[in-house]
Amino acid sequence: MAFTLRSPRRLVARITLAGAVTALGAAALVSPAQADPLWPGGPEVPGFGSSDPVLPVPALPALPGIAPEPQIQRLAPANFSDPSISPNAGEVVGVAQPIAIRFNEAIGDRGAAEAAIRVTTSPSVDGHFYWINDTQVRWLPNEFYPAHTQVTVEAGGAHADFSTGDSVITTADDATKTITVTRNGEVVKTMPTSMGKADHETPNGTYIVGERLREMYMDSSTYGVPVDAPDGYRTYVEYATRISYSGIFVHAAPWSVDAQGNTDTSHGCLNVSTEDGKWFFETAQKGDPVIVVNTAGGTLSGSDGLGDWNR
Repeated sequence: MAFTLRSPRRLVARITLAGAVTALGAAALVSPAQADPLWPGGPEVPGFGSSDPVLPVPALPALPGIAPEPQIQRLAPANFSDPSISPNAGEVVGVAQPIAIRFNEAIGDRGAAEAAIRVTTSPSVDGHFYWINDTQVRWLPNEFYPAHTQVTVEAGGAHADFSTGDSVITTADDATKTITVTRNGEVVKTMPTSMGKADHETPNGTYIVGERLREMYMDSSTYGVPVDAPDGYRTYVEYATRISYSGIFVHAAPWSVDAQGNTDTSHGCLNVSTEDGKWFFETAQKGDPVIVVNTAGGTLSGSDGLGDWNR
């Protein structure tokens, strides 16, 4: 039988190499802290192939373009039945419009009631509550709303969404006997006016546009002066835009056109020409501010009903 005799040197060399490889593998398993990097030239993983301590895994960065979840404030339980809210849902109002919440019952704990009401605006607007009486609270922005603000009101189970329109701001200056109207910061109209005469001076302050009447009779007896008294009257007027509950209007007064722009002759109203009265009637909207300055009439009461900004 034939056979091949292997060289003793080659056999010894193979045994020696195999033993070295086995020893290296065993060393890696027994002493990982003493091992070489996992791959030549690669970084050492802390705790695996280096003497560095194991580090905590860093938090993943936020994904771009994904906003964090907003923190929604939970409303306190309502201590009232569902109230009525004004402005009504879907209305577009002026930038001075207060929010009125009218309750069906007298509120004993006003703080608890406020905690059950949320006013949300876009863009964000700061504001404050104030109470008219035990059955009505109002909310007013600290400054006029920006134009086209979206407003949401939640009060117990009642809810209303409304918005503001353009920022239409009217200023009546008794020093110049002129009314100036701006829309979103730009002057769109100037009108000569005749305001309250002596003993009937128009109060200063910020008024709010209320109802608009195409025609009406103005009657002095509504504020205590008989029609047949020396200073009484009952006068038909057109294009009457109310700006106070106490009876001050911007209205057409064709009988005082000659005085408009130079002399005060009214009982407190802002008299303008028929053309200008019509323009204001058609332009002004509920909640627009009318600011009266430089009169000798004191200040419109904050409890007037449309005098909220003077509180």
